[in-house]
Parts: sequence; C-alpha cells; structure tokens
Amino acid sequence: MNTYELIVSGRVQRVNYRRFVVEMAKTLDYVGCVGNLINGDVEVIVNAEFEEDLEFFISKLYDGSMFSHVNDVTCKKINYLFFDNFEKR
Repeated sequence: MNTYELIVSGRVQRVNYRRFVVEMAKTLDYVGCVGNLINGDVEVIVNAEFEEDLEFFISKLYDGSMFSHVNDVTCKKINYLFFDNFEKR
C-alpha cells in the first residue's frame, strides 16, 4: 500500500468540494483525508495499492462538486500514513 498527496487547484473551496471528495472516496472504499490549504487549494491524502486505482481516483477529482472547477491535480508519493476511513479535516 502506498500513500499519495494530491493537491487540487482551482475553485475548490466554499463549493462543497471536500464533501464531494469524502462521499466519492467512501463509495470507492478509499481511506485517507481531505482538507483546505491556506492558498485556496485542497489537499487530499489517499492510500492506494495500484496506480490504476489512483488514476481513476484522480479522474474523479476533476469531476468535482456542482459549483467547483478543478484546474489541476498534482500527485506525489509520500511516506505511508495509516487511516481507518476517509475523513474531512
């Protein structure tokens, strides 16, 4: 299992984007967390076993909530973090 940090930029704060990410991640049985960053981006930390799973998850992040608009999603592998579920921070 690997842990990835995804930084989502665009209109992703104050548009229910974090709620969208939590609901989507729970539907897909992913574990991790999502939170707002000071610069207006959203940080998503997710555990994924296969790169194909991660690519699918990232494609869903681009869909976003009704009023969001995602410009970019950057991804980097980080040290493993343990999560029981997917939570909003």
